[in-house]
Amino acid sequence: MAQVKIYGNKKTIITFKNEISTAIHGAVMSALAYPPEKKFHRFIELEKSCFIYPSDRTENYIIIEIAMFEGRSIEAKKELIRAIYKNIELSAGILANDIEIALTETPKYNWGIRGKPGDELALNYKVEV
Repeated sequence: MAQVKIYGNKKTIITFKNEISTAIHGAVMSALAYPPEKKFHRFIELEKSCFIYPSDRTENYIIIEIAMFEGRSIEAKKELIRAIYKNIELSAGILANDIEIALTETPKYNWGIRGKPGDELALNYKVEV
C-alpha cells in the first residue's frame, strides 16, 4: 500500500497534475513492483500565499509524501526516489531542485483498509522488494 500526497502551487498542480501522477505511479510500479490498479494520489493545490518555500526553488516546486507499509529494502526506496525525479523531469519538465520527496513507512497493522487491519489483508503484490 502506498498513499501519495503531492503539494504545490495551484498553477503548477493544475498544469502538470496528469504528468506528475503518471510519473509517480510509473516509479512506484517499477521500483516497488506495484500492480497498475494500485494508484492512490491526492493533490493539494495551494495558493501562493499559503506555500512558502526557499528562494532557490521556482514556482514549480512540489513536495511529494508517500506513506507505505514497511518492508522495502533501502535500495528499492532509493530506486523509487531516483525514478520519481527522472520521470517527473521527463514528463513535466520539473527539475530535481524543485522536487522534495519524503517516504514514511509504518507497520501493516497501523493501516485500516477495506474494513480490516492492514496485516490481515491478502495482497496481490509483495511488500518485501
